[in-house]
Amino acid sequence: MTAYLIAIYIVCGAYMLLNFKHDIHMLQQNSYRIPRYWRYLSKGDRMSSWRLVDVALLLLLYSTLLMPRLNELIVAFICLAKIILILRRKFKKPLVFTKRVWRIYGLTAFLAAGAVIAEAICFGNRADVLWQYSGVDLTLGTILLLSIFSWIVVILAVWLLSPVERHINDGFRKDASRILASMPDLKIIGITGSYGKTSTKHYLHRILSEEYDTLMTPGSYNTTMGVIRTIREYLKPYNQVFICEMGAKQLGDIKEICELVHPEIGIVTAVGPMHLETFGSIENVCKTKFELVDSLPSDGLAVVNNDFPASASRKIDNVNVVRYGASPNTKGCDFWASDITYGPEGTAFVVNGPNGFRLALQTKLVGECNISNLVAAVIVALRLEVPEEKIRYAVASIEQVEHRLNVKRTPGGITIIDDAFNSNPSGSRMAVDVLSGFREGRRIIVTPGMIELGEQQYELNKELGRHIATNVDKAVIVGEYNREALLEGLRAGGMKEEMIEVVGSFAESQLFLSGFMRAGDTVLYENDLPDSFK
Repeated sequence: MTAYLIAIYIVCGAYMLLNFKHDIHMLQQNSYRIPRYWRYLSKGDRMSSWRLVDVALLLLLYSTLLMPRLNELIVAFICLAKIILILRRKFKKPLVFTKRVWRIYGLTAFLAAGAVIAEAICFGNRADVLWQYSGVDLTLGTILLLSIFSWIVVILAVWLLSPVERHINDGFRKDASRILASMPDLKIIGITGSYGKTSTKHYLHRILSEEYDTLMTPGSYNTTMGVIRTIREYLKPYNQVFICEMGAKQLGDIKEICELVHPEIGIVTAVGPMHLETFGSIENVCKTKFELVDSLPSDGLAVVNNDFPASASRKIDNVNVVRYGASPNTKGCDFWASDITYGPEGTAFVVNGPNGFRLALQTKLVGECNISNLVAAVIVALRLEVPEEKIRYAVASIEQVEHRLNVKRTPGGITIIDDAFNSNPSGSRMAVDVLSGFREGRRIIVTPGMIELGEQQYELNKELGRHIATNVDKAVIVGEYNREALLEGLRAGGMKEEMIEVVGSFAESQLFLSGFMRAGDTVLYENDLPDSFK
């Protein structure tokens, strides 16, 4: 084999492996779940323009218009150019090379190599006779075919590895159960909700840490395996409280986590139209979130947000329940926030409770949803007998959680409101309301809209656009996914065309803002689509 052929194979083979890496990356963003990954592929990635280029290269390879060696050279050159583009890509959530990823990647590469070798053995010596093409062309064609349908190879690898993954996960689960069983005095608090659970987790951790040695699930470790990893790698014998965030995309997800950790206190922060593509209905969302409440022991405590109709109307008779709220209508609430006032230093408010209970608090946080999350944290802290003065001190010390209504001021006099983490109908509306309260300069929003809202996707984004139009001076719409719905809402709300800017990417929005913004302006970054969406 000549150096020329070796170079051709190396370039095209590397390109194929990078395609596998991309598919595994998207698989990871879809929690390694084939049905969710398939839905992502169905939105266009199964045969995207990127893959259609490879189809064109495959046709070129077998074209008789050019010399075979020239065809091969062109294919290798374009593959090299695409390799450079892949390596220059920046992702908001890069691929995490876990042991599972390496197993999938390794088996995927093995299957691909097996296909290429099998082709070479079966047809390499007979290609000239059968099809008038060289063995080189057939091998490169196989590599291109594997690149075009790389997602099929990845799915096959995941399917073949599923018994191995189940065996490994069962071992991890048993180890986590053993650790929890060795700590019978550990107080375990579960937190779930369509939104607000991560912020509530952070606030509660900060308050309880004044009185207890407290551990919370880090980052977005809110799946069963994330909780298992937290227990095995972070939980220590001296921890007194474990705060467990519980995420869900389908029925049974919360129940599975509860069967592992057995919480004694559960907080339901919200029930709203999130992940409707997988849940199917708001009723299923509610049923799943309340799997936490249903799992609590009879002497436990359920803390439920009454600001949402689905949770307010949900009957609870298996455990003592405390209902809370922060909206003007506090009917049915045992605890509620009142006297909410915003200022340059943050927010002052009062937590009200039974028997005339009142606790005046000051926080650096802004936004009604954050105040609601603080009320839930305060209720649990009172249940665990944290002194009021410690609660007051902790609440005043809480820092804003990154990407959740985080307010910053730049040296150039521009205010940035960062609410980029997974926007939802309630939170996005409230974030716009916060932006509307800034009066010093122009109020600007940068948003791609909201995702994973099922059949309500278009209408809810249209409604968001209408709300933006009546509260914001300039709207920058990012990407294609919700563009039409947002634009229809903006126009219906009366926003003038010159006040609307449409860009293809977040990078383009930043380029636009660099020439548009001036001192005194406020910009809200509302939602940040994951890499698996346009």
